[in-house]
Amino acid sequence: MPGNLIRRLLLLGALAIIGIISIQSYWLLKTWDLKDKEFDQTVNIMLRHVAERIANFHESELPKTQLIQRQSSNYYAVNVNSPINASVLEDFLYNEMDKHGLNTNFEYAVYDCFSKDLIYGNYCEMGEQTDKQIKSEELPTLDNLEYYFVVRFPGRESFLLSNMNMTLAFAAIAIVSVLFFMYSIWVIVKQKRLSELQRDFINNMTHEFKTPISSIKIAADVLSKDPKIQDDVRLNNYSKIIRDQNQRLNDQVEKVLNIARLEKDNLELKKETFDLTQELKNILENEKIKLKDGLLTYDLLNEEVSIIADKLHFTNVITNILDNAIKYSKEEPEVHLSMQLIGNKVRIAIKDKGMGIPKEQTKEVFDKFYRISTGDVHDVKGFGLGLFYVKNISQAHGWIPKLESELGKGTTFTLDILV
Repeated sequence: MPGNLIRRLLLLGALAIIGIISIQSYWLLKTWDLKDKEFDQTVNIMLRHVAERIANFHESELPKTQLIQRQSSNYYAVNVNSPINASVLEDFLYNEMDKHGLNTNFEYAVYDCFSKDLIYGNYCEMGEQTDKQIKSEELPTLDNLEYYFVVRFPGRESFLLSNMNMTLAFAAIAIVSVLFFMYSIWVIVKQKRLSELQRDFINNMTHEFKTPISSIKIAADVLSKDPKIQDDVRLNNYSKIIRDQNQRLNDQVEKVLNIARLEKDNLELKKETFDLTQELKNILENEKIKLKDGLLTYDLLNEEVSIIADKLHFTNVITNILDNAIKYSKEEPEVHLSMQLIGNKVRIAIKDKGMGIPKEQTKEVFDKFYRISTGDVHDVKGFGLGLFYVKNISQAHGWIPKLESELGKGTTFTLDILV
């Protein structure tokens, strides 16, 4: 993954996280504020009804103003113009609390005019009984009132939170999503770092291989041309093995270097116009020389078909497909290459009668380093880069590669090229 894309992803991710946290915080505070106002309004209505019932009970009139005063977030004072019976007050509070759906514990106290102090009434539990009671040691008095009672709701915060279950659930989902996103970003950055380390190591290693490979090739060519080596059958075979294996090693190194260029997105295609039919003939002739046993047939067009492409990469693509068809044959390879014009495209089809590919693996064969399992015996050599290279070169040219296979019956690879 390119470095610029990673940086953009990190920036967008950071902005998304900030946005989600900001919006979620805003809605949490907004919901809390709405619930608090709703709680205050319900408490005011409930206490007003209690005050009216007390006034009716004592046959007195309530003050016209400042009947209910909120001293703090959970502490209310109710002003009445008559003495208050604590037991009657508790009954009225229980009744009105239940009627208005305020299922939260409360405590109350009544102001005593003679002692000028609040006489603590009781800690009252609504709904489920709890072992832990949060009683106030001292409730503050009010100087501007004469007959009044106070009510405190120690579990107000818990009550409000219990009414925000849905909001809190969405907030929890958002937090989990943000954490998962942050973890994903961390994994991506870590994988990118490892991928760059791996790529740099492979690039350095393959470049280091080029020098000894070239030296071995020169030495092998010198040995093969020596008359003494040519006259000795055994030594001549050894020199031929050295040349062949050196060429094989060089091909593998070139594949790795080409893949590295593809991953860096700096692959330069040197496109030119050439005769596709003639180039396919040249490739097939070279493959026949390498093929010791087996049958390599073809059915090409008799006319000249010109395409615009990178000739070297095109040759490598067809060679890779043919090599795979030969390598994955069970016994003596039987490979057939055909060519036909379909509209403005030319279709190249390479069919073999090899071991085939399981259906579930047909999409994975184009992945880098992926190799078809051949059991416990790894008699098919390679790095799993051939078809990955084919896919990327095809995409760079705008070609359409397709693969059809049936296990035990063979594989057909088609490549559609614009002409």
